[in-house]
Amino acid sequence: MLRHARRIWAVAAIHAEAARLSDAHDELAARLLPGDRLVYLGNMIGHGADTIATMDALLAFRRDFLCLPGAEPEDIVYLRGAQEEMWRKLLQIQFAPGPGEVFDWMLRHGLAPVLQAYGVDPQQGRGILREGALGISRWTNSLRAAIRKHPGHDDLFGSFRRAAYSGGNELLFVHAGIDPAVPLTAQADHLWWGSPAFRSLSQPYAGFRRVVSGGNPRGEGAHLDAFTCCLDGGAGFGGPLNVACFGLDGAIVESFAI
Repeated sequence: MLRHARRIWAVAAIHAEAARLSDAHDELAARLLPGDRLVYLGNMIGHGADTIATMDALLAFRRDFLCLPGAEPEDIVYLRGAQEEMWRKLLQIQFAPGPGEVFDWMLRHGLAPVLQAYGVDPQQGRGILREGALGISRWTNSLRAAIRKHPGHDDLFGSFRRAAYSGGNELLFVHAGIDPAVPLTAQADHLWWGSPAFRSLSQPYAGFRRVVSGGNPRGEGAHLDAFTCCLDGGAGFGGPLNVACFGLDGAIVESFAI
């Protein structure tokens, strides 16, 4: 919950475009006002090659944000997108039925550059996944150790949330969308992979004036409808990184693209 927010800034899917993120942080720093809150809408990593630089930039801006007068740690939120969810599942892959097939699917959907960034060879991983649960457990422990070599990364991975919302339930922030027919506590994979019904939302979902998402798995890009908004500008796939600031009435009061 984002308590006592006056405005809430939201950053769309980054896909490890560290240079765009750094430029967006520079612009954001010039626009932040007291009482502003900040949400990163998931898919901060994945597909792009600059995972380490992206994570470092997120941590550096967190430090700067918390230096603002009155800022508290809970005023900045990192949502778990499909890429972060895949990484979380990878660390538990020894429990998956057919771990090799699951791993190959993850590689096809953007995981390979993340592994390579942390010094892990995806092809070596394929071989280890044929060794059985004990060998896989040793390998996933080595993945955790690789993250811990980079100060703050493990803590940041551990801070990812499923959703964020304003204290008065005016605004809901998710990664890819929601199924309007399902309660928020039961959305499960809809949060990571979206729902075809998201854009057809014809009335406020669970009382929220607007539901804001940061990733569009269907490649439909950004949109602003009566009760929904998607900020995905295509960062990581040749498009810009979109950043928008929402008032508690659901309106966009400021925005920019890098």
